[in-house]
Amino acid sequence: MDSRTFLGLEPTHNPFRWTLPVTPGISTSGGFLFGGCGLGAGIAALEVTSGRPCVWATAQYLSYAKPGETVDIDVTLAVVGHQITQARAVCHVADREILTVNAALGERALALAGQWQRAPEAPPPEECPPRAPRPDQLANINGRLEQRVVTARDPERSSDEPGDGRTIVWSQLTEVIDGVDAAALAVMGDFVPFGVAQALGTPRGGNSLDNTLRLCRLVPTEWVLLDIQVQAVERGFGHGLVHMFAQDGTLLATASQSCIVRAG
Repeated sequence: MDSRTFLGLEPTHNPFRWTLPVTPGISTSGGFLFGGCGLGAGIAALEVTSGRPCVWATAQYLSYAKPGETVDIDVTLAVVGHQITQARAVCHVADREILTVNAALGERALALAGQWQRAPEAPPPEECPPRAPRPDQLANINGRLEQRVVTARDPERSSDEPGDGRTIVWSQLTEVIDGVDAAALAVMGDFVPFGVAQALGTPRGGNSLDNTLRLCRLVPTEWVLLDIQVQAVERGFGHGLVHMFAQDGTLLATASQSCIVRAG
């Protein structure tokens, strides 16, 4: 299964329109479309429509889509250059806009390259304890993600003691076997709210306001190491980023988010 099949993204007769039936499997425990799945679907639609790989994409979450609804994704290729396409995808249910994805797509042949962000020290995933979803989460997106804990506290045991703002877990989409791509990383990178809960010592983190994904180098990997770093929580909002590494230490992508912090 590839990431488009995992999400349930479907083409239409119009190459600039896609549809995403919202199912429990791409929804949150709260019963609405998981933000990373929305961004992933937007990226997949943009990549196929433009014929170019994603460089960066950012989603602004405007409203909620619930299971049983269908999200229409309308792609606009605003500027198509020799190497780079600037584009957007407007995702809506009827006339209700759910999220907007803006992106740059393309590839340049340049010999200069390097990686300066390094993966944290972590045991291999098979040596780390699983982060198991609750029984009531098995039918939603949490039941389709497998995670192994490197450094994380049990979110169901609220300590009210602040952490150090850093949480590290191995993650994979168990049904995606065709390799890690931008859409899959968008799903796995939507974990700043989880990091906020870890940082504050509370059971809940919050709801995403946005998510920006910056792609680096995609290499084959079964597991992705998420290095979640919460920078601050102020005025009821949390801010953080996620560095995503392959098992060989390659930096695949970086995600950054702001979220509405929930008290409990």
